[in-house]
Amino acid sequence: MRRDYSNELINLTATEAVTQLKSKEISPLDLVEASIERIEKVDAEVNALPIHCFEQARRKAKSFDIETHAQNPNSLCGLPIAVKDYNDLAGALTTYGSPIFADNVVEHSDATVRQLEINGAIAVAKSNVPEWAGGHTFNLVNGLTRNPWDLRKSAGGSSGGSSAALASGSVWLATGNDLGGSLRTPAAFNGIVGLRPSPGRVPRGRRLPAMDTLWVEGPMARNIDDLALMLDAGVGHQIDDPLSFDAAGPSFAAALQSTGMPKRVAFSPDLGVVSMDKEIAHVCEGATNIFADLGADVTDKIPNFSGVLEAFQTLRAVLFATMMEPILIQHRERIAPEIIGNIERGLKITPQKIFQAERVRIELYRRVISFFETHDFLICPAASIAPFPVEQRFVSQINGKPCETYIDWFAITFALTMTACPTIAIPCGFTSEGLPVGVQIMGKPRGEAKLLSVAKRFEEAVGISVQLPITPRTIE
Repeated sequence: MRRDYSNELINLTATEAVTQLKSKEISPLDLVEASIERIEKVDAEVNALPIHCFEQARRKAKSFDIETHAQNPNSLCGLPIAVKDYNDLAGALTTYGSPIFADNVVEHSDATVRQLEINGAIAVAKSNVPEWAGGHTFNLVNGLTRNPWDLRKSAGGSSGGSSAALASGSVWLATGNDLGGSLRTPAAFNGIVGLRPSPGRVPRGRRLPAMDTLWVEGPMARNIDDLALMLDAGVGHQIDDPLSFDAAGPSFAAALQSTGMPKRVAFSPDLGVVSMDKEIAHVCEGATNIFADLGADVTDKIPNFSGVLEAFQTLRAVLFATMMEPILIQHRERIAPEIIGNIERGLKITPQKIFQAERVRIELYRRVISFFETHDFLICPAASIAPFPVEQRFVSQINGKPCETYIDWFAITFALTMTACPTIAIPCGFTSEGLPVGVQIMGKPRGEAKLLSVAKRFEEAVGISVQLPITPRTIE
């Protein structure tokens, strides 16, 4: 009798699936077929995974050397994953959501994907993205991605496809990346978990400026155990990325066994610098009771984030201009107006503004170090609003206050980008409509292990991860 892949195997966690792969209870091909079956069943509504690598994944699964990989404690042992369409995957389309690259089949996987492939990942599909960057996943090449919790709502962005694929059960793990919140915002919108790690923790591809520390690659999963599993498979030095480094010490999965609890944490609904929807603030503040129940003293003594948002906008624009000026010169008529605006803003920025932005970032880091002398973690919402209607191109106001730019609505995340500290987005509750709400938990510099450990305790108390995967739906 044929196995019912979509129900039985898709409901496994990634950790359970890898355990069964190692024991040969299931094969990589079993999981590839399960993922394909689930994608064909649900993704027509969601459009999280528009680029399919089915035959390539089947070939790799059939020839996968499980005996060798079972000896590697960091191997995913043939587990299928989704690769974000900003990441190059050898032999597959990589469009970056841009019509300019609609037919771009790359020859080599980038450093992020290559590290995961070395450690036993099999890419089954590419996940949808906004054109080049943004907080809402739609583009002229692959269309619009919808939120499986309510198909009328946005999945967020730019890792909206990865997040929606995880929530709807099409894959067990997915790559994400994060500049100003591109991993954390969609994680919150879709009720899954995502980690923005420290710069260099996960290697990055050559498309990005080698010395940049704002854009990082990170794992996305349905729960913290699986997130740690993917982080172990994704860390390591790759020559493409001079900031990348090999892991040292115990695995991140092993770190989850720690029973140490935080002594003092701080919560802020808005970091003192952003607009915040009242219901989102209320749900997130209520979730801090969990930290009190874990024995932590909860305070409101956060670092001063004054000037950080403007500084981030400056540095982000410089990054875009650095990356994309040649493309703008050649293909202006084929680039979305928001992206043109980003590039042009970067081209007009004066040296003095760059100097000031860097001074703000340096001073913020000093304040953060001082904060961590008395606190273990900083907690705040992972998005300022609930998932918005898919018809909106971007959010223009919060609580009646206009947003000055098309990315202002997720400023709560790019404020933490500027600290360079590892930050997890994790579900903490639901709105009155039944849409997911997430918090960010920011840990100490290079403190991923302790951050994952406390996030697991938080996740167990909240109990949302066990509700995944969900069947895509519309909330009436």
